[in-house]
Amino acid sequence: MMNTENKKTVNVMDEAHGRDWSVYNADCVDFASQLPDESIDFTIYSPPFANLYIYGDSVADMGNCSGDSEFFGQYEFLVKEKFRVTTPGRLTAVHCTDLPMSKGMHGFVGRRDFSGDIIRAHQDAGWIFHCRVTIWKDPVVEMQRTKAVGLLHKTLKKDSCKSRMGNPDYLLIFYKPGDNPNPVSHSADEFPVDQWQQWASPVWMDINQTNVLNKRGAKAENDEKHICPLQLDVIFRALVMWSNKGDRVWSPFMGIGSEGFQSVKLCRKFIGTELKPSYFHQAVGNLKRAESEVGDLFDSERGAA
Repeated sequence: MMNTENKKTVNVMDEAHGRDWSVYNADCVDFASQLPDESIDFTIYSPPFANLYIYGDSVADMGNCSGDSEFFGQYEFLVKEKFRVTTPGRLTAVHCTDLPMSKGMHGFVGRRDFSGDIIRAHQDAGWIFHCRVTIWKDPVVEMQRTKAVGLLHKTLKKDSCKSRMGNPDYLLIFYKPGDNPNPVSHSADEFPVDQWQQWASPVWMDINQTNVLNKRGAKAENDEKHICPLQLDVIFRALVMWSNKGDRVWSPFMGIGSEGFQSVKLCRKFIGTELKPSYFHQAVGNLKRAESEVGDLFDSERGAA
């Protein structure tokens, strides 16, 4: 899969491989520069949210930045490489949320249009904005976790002009122009109409926010912030809707391997990159577990036959 004609050396600190997956402890932009043109069928990931969470001290960590402009200065390189390596007519799915603005850092309380900036970065690189899914999140849980003034009931009673709605997540979908050489098709049995009507909703109200991979062991003692794995329900829907069995799925920001875990269980071929060693090692364990569970399922089906 690596581009041997390009003489640039990528610093891969570690790597691991399974039957249908390969993962690398490496910088995602350097790694992407070595992938051949049009070699990836689908990409799904949650990028660093600018400087909201800082996961490591590495200068290559996109979350280790001073703000949005510095983040997008780095992120745009990945978006361009992702465009190059994606098969024409195929998609990329980016999970994100809009970000808070604080009085201490920005001079006022509000929100930043982070999702809009991601859309514009992709459009500038040649991607076409396909659709947006809004993922409902419980505002009570957000209030309890963040203590945001705008969500407190006492704020509503004192001055409701300072009250605001809860903050959802988004899944932003883009496609690369061109004719898709391997269409993603579904039979009525595989994808019944009632399931389509549910998933076609612009708001997914039924995503289980707690259905994530266990992150114990991945967080290092000196981590400044926490890791938030992408919900497995979201990944499952995206993979079923927008990829085929056997497709090559890439996650540039693999984290603890959530996208890979679901890809392996759904019989896709997964490629992942992760810069932080502790996350990388836990991702390897999660991918091995997914591979084992798929193997156990096949063994039981053969036994039943």
